[in-house]
Amino acid sequence: MERGREEGMETLPISKAFTLLEPGPVILVATHDGHKDNVMTISWTMVLDFSASFAITTGPWNYSYAALENTRECVIALPTVDLIDTIVGIGTCSGKDTDKFATFGLTRVPANHVRAPLIGECLANIECRVVDIVERHNIIVLAGVAAYYDKARKEKKTIHAVGDGTFIVDGRRINRREMMRSKLPEGL
Repeated sequence: MERGREEGMETLPISKAFTLLEPGPVILVATHDGHKDNVMTISWTMVLDFSASFAITTGPWNYSYAALENTRECVIALPTVDLIDTIVGIGTCSGKDTDKFATFGLTRVPANHVRAPLIGECLANIECRVVDIVERHNIIVLAGVAAYYDKARKEKKTIHAVGDGTFIVDGRRINRREMMRSKLPEGL
């Protein structure tokens, strides 16, 4: 008998282990390839440090990848739970043959520093420049150059992909700022 099973734990196939480590919130990534706008759903994201450095996982299998590679810019947009069907719909079709902004009723808002548009329906948008592409791991490293937050938006709960077709919705916020104050970088 396996050791973990003695303690009541069941074996999980290693191919499903990623579902245990929930990444950051599901995001939309808007691009512009010089001719048209596109948007894709990304669920594997990472904050790299306390500055505006981020990473997303994508590769040549995504239509938007060529725009990221060629223009070296994009917008990260943070959708909320009320957009779940839009998020999934965007992620299940290709910008190669679909105008996702029109199909899903998304509002293009001109950005100030990049050609890709902000997405009006999202809670927040971050204009980014690509600073590195780590092909071995399909990681795009981004530097944020401007950020916007819609305080007037009623829905603020984001969603997180588990990786098996299910999602987790943000819940109650717990404040431990005082306890961590000496550990946080100045300004947070």
